[in-house]
Amino acid sequence: MVGMRDVAKEAGVSVSTVSLVVNKTGYVSDDMRAKVEAAMQSLNYIPNELARNLYRNRTNTIGVIVPTILHPFFAALTAHLQREFAGRGLKTLLCSTADAATGESEYVNMLQRHMMDGIIMTAHTEHQPDYWTSIRRPIVAFDRILGEGVPSVRSDHEAGGRAIARQLIDSGARHVVLVGGPRSQFTEGTTFPTVRYHLTVEHMLADAGIACDYVEAGAVTDVVAHEATATAIFERYPDVDAIVGSDVVAAMALQEAGRRGIQVPTDLQIIAYDGTMAAELAGKRLTMVRQDFPAIAAALAEQMDRQIEAENKPSRGSQSESAGQSGADDPVQLGQIVPVSFIAGETTR
Repeated sequence: MVGMRDVAKEAGVSVSTVSLVVNKTGYVSDDMRAKVEAAMQSLNYIPNELARNLYRNRTNTIGVIVPTILHPFFAALTAHLQREFAGRGLKTLLCSTADAATGESEYVNMLQRHMMDGIIMTAHTEHQPDYWTSIRRPIVAFDRILGEGVPSVRSDHEAGGRAIARQLIDSGARHVVLVGGPRSQFTEGTTFPTVRYHLTVEHMLADAGIACDYVEAGAVTDVVAHEATATAIFERYPDVDAIVGSDVVAAMALQEAGRRGIQVPTDLQIIAYDGTMAAELAGKRLTMVRQDFPAIAAALAEQMDRQIEAENKPSRGSQSESAGQSGADDPVQLGQIVPVSFIAGETTR
């Protein structure tokens, strides 16, 4: 196997010079770099990636924790994150907490042992904020607040909620049913992703005097329960004239309406929230709030880059310092917000 010493001998330079070229650190003249690169090409030298990473104190691997990849939203988010990180020369290590007995703990342990460079946390967690702030390694949260100093990215759910409510109010809806996760997670500082859009819709409909009921469809990991809930709405609320829920819920509600001979959108309006492939395959062009997956993935990757860069600065000694904590008005502290889009389809009036 060809090593650095062989390259150094071929190029007529020192091993340390070859190391600087391979690891892209320190100053090497253009002429010297050209000699080393020519020697590497001549000898078909392939740098040892593990050794390079150890030299840099990097693994070039980012952990992505999701509740489940069975849900279309997290499948789409994972795909975009993997594509985004790959474009930055990074590998993605996926953890589905619903399918791993140890949940996120194993990945946090790996992060603390420097077996990965950072974690993107997108799953609901039972851990208290001091758990996450004590890790002192690069962590970026999506759609949740993990603790002071841990940066976050989220979609503009308030804007999504306003767009939905305005559509329903303007179209003369009388009885709206919202479908979502456990209501017990609607608390201050919640890690439940879509609380903000549900609450915005409820408040605006209440102000307009429109009846609105909320139906729990189980945890986000229980996709089957979401499907069952969508079909049960018609029995529980025979006068419902608008249903709002995830892409899965909206698609199942549309199909159930067809089986019952209910005309959409004349008698029933349906609005999907997320804009994944599930919405595209519903059988009819759903009206939807689409989250911007490429922009979300890019924002999460950029925040992760900032955390890793800050951690590697000698003057930074803790996560609370290296995680972008530069004051109460720091936009990283407040959370980076990614716009959503309201797309009118064939299921609203």
